[in-house]
Amino acid sequence: MRGVSAVWLVAALLSGVIGYRLGQAGDAPPLGPPAMEQDSQGAVPAQGSSARALPAGLTDEERTIIGVARQVSPAVVSVVRPDGSGSGVMIRSDGILLTNAHVVGSFKRVRVGLADGRTLEGEVLGQDPTVDVAVVRLPQRNLPAARLGDSDSLEVGQRAVAIGNPLGLDRSVTSGVVSALNRAPPGFGLDQLIQTDAAISPGNSGGPLLDSRGRVIGINTAVIRAPGSEGLGFAIPINLASDVAQQVLTTGRVRRAFLGIEYRDLEPEIASTFGLPVQQGVIVAAVTAGSPADRAGLRRGDIITRVDDVPVAHGGDLRRALRARSPGAEVTLTVLRESKRFTTRVRLAETPGT
Repeated sequence: MRGVSAVWLVAALLSGVIGYRLGQAGDAPPLGPPAMEQDSQGAVPAQGSSARALPAGLTDEERTIIGVARQVSPAVVSVVRPDGSGSGVMIRSDGILLTNAHVVGSFKRVRVGLADGRTLEGEVLGQDPTVDVAVVRLPQRNLPAARLGDSDSLEVGQRAVAIGNPLGLDRSVTSGVVSALNRAPPGFGLDQLIQTDAAISPGNSGGPLLDSRGRVIGINTAVIRAPGSEGLGFAIPINLASDVAQQVLTTGRVRRAFLGIEYRDLEPEIASTFGLPVQQGVIVAAVTAGSPADRAGLRRGDIITRVDDVPVAHGGDLRRALRARSPGAEVTLTVLRESKRFTTRVRLAETPGT
């Protein structure tokens, strides 16, 4: 490492620490493969509006956004509790929807407004406030449901469309791009968030963030409101949200594996600058005292390049590897420290407070 200490390397990488404390657990299969055209319950496509001919003279971008809005709007709902409201998105045609934990609060039942004008009572099956996701079930089948995308494969700059109910204006559509990944905005207590400049306003919380094919890539959760902060909206990655839903639906609660580090992706430019023998990986920015990572001897500045036999090129690889493990599972981490490679066994814990 050319004699450069790990502290200097971390400092070079951390113009703003992007933290990762929690890995998702769960041995159950995901709700559906990311590219599925229908979910396991058979998503019901939107009716009516999607068949209307588009006017002449539209740009390709306009046609894309209109197509996404027509396809997904029927699956977007309003979620109302006695003291507030937000949005949600149907992910299964048998009445399962996702929204934010802060939208349902402590209530066990909420009122859900459908795109066809009906209002149903929804049962809050479970929630995980640490990632701001709640799962609600409606007493109805054959409902329009949105397809799920793959948030681990997102790229900064790709198209993003938000649909929700800001200020009670049902199924409002805004568009922008994926501005950044793995964000941990101050004051929210959340990390791994997708940042977008698609406008998100009060009431959008719990609604879907979509890609250009109309697949859900995130659940809108927050926006920074301060002078000069326009275009700073955030969404929970759909892979994280669907993991929570799967656990709630199969076990009734959420158990998540805990490694106990904050990290930053290792950029090739930084690797070249410091003469590192690897070009990809995640660098440990902080280790939680007493955590599995701490007990395994991980240090600030270590670079993780593999979990068991799975290469870790970036944070998405690490998240996927940890989400596939349950609390109590043992994993072998391949680590680079001061240009020396070694392996260490780590027994993952359960996330505190879950």
